Amino acid sequence: MNDQWWAGVRERVAAVGAAAASGEVFGAVGHEWVLEEPLAPAELAELETQTGVRLPEEYRDFLLHVGAGGAGPAYGVFPVCRVRGRWRWEGDGADLADLGRLAEPFPEHGPDPELLKSLLSQCPEEEDFTDIEDFDDAMEAWDERWSAVLFAPERTAGAVAICHLGCAQREWLTVSGTRRGTIWSDCRADDVDLAPLLDEDGAPLTFARWYLRWLEEAERTALSAPSTGP
Repeated sequence: MNDQWWAGVRERVAAVGAAAASGEVFGAVGHEWVLEEPLAPAELAELETQTGVRLPEEYRDFLLHVGAGGAGPAYGVFPVCRVRGRWRWEGDGADLADLGRLAEPFPEHGPDPELLKSLLSQCPEEEDFTDIEDFDDAMEAWDERWSAVLFAPERTAGAVAICHLGCAQREWLTVSGTRRGTIWSDCRADDVDLAPLLDEDGAPLTFARWYLRWLEEAERTALSAPSTGP
């Protein structure tokens, strides 16, 4: 176990969850401060065998020593569990990850910016149509072309959806390729492309820093709140 990261984390999460102001932490209504039990080494080995990829070290240690999911950033870390003998992640949008492609490198680059710019310029404008049904048809056709580029399955090869923020916004953990171990924001539902989450110095956030930064903020919110008692 990497004591630098995970020693005492379960206890810290429990302490925040027991605080009177714990409900003030965004997303707490989703995870309710519950951490799943950690995976046994044999379970982790089976998970990695089935998916064909060794998970990033920080996340592996989290699964083994903190929990298989639960209380965490936004509405919580998607739990990984065995269902009818097969391992998978569960949560709002977890099924967007193609578990058969986790060993493929996460893409180095997104879509061609010029292609995106061209597609955006082709977005229909309602005032250009005299018939609202014609506008709706044109908009639907354009949206299909836009989604085919932005949501192409290869865009998230080598990654798992790790949590959701509501309104179809999610975050991903890359498990393969040169970006392995980093967390990515997914606001494609709002026409914003995938992007790495960065720390205060502009460095990509890895799983441990992502989780612990959330826990530190949760502690400030819940444990430093003024008492409402008599």
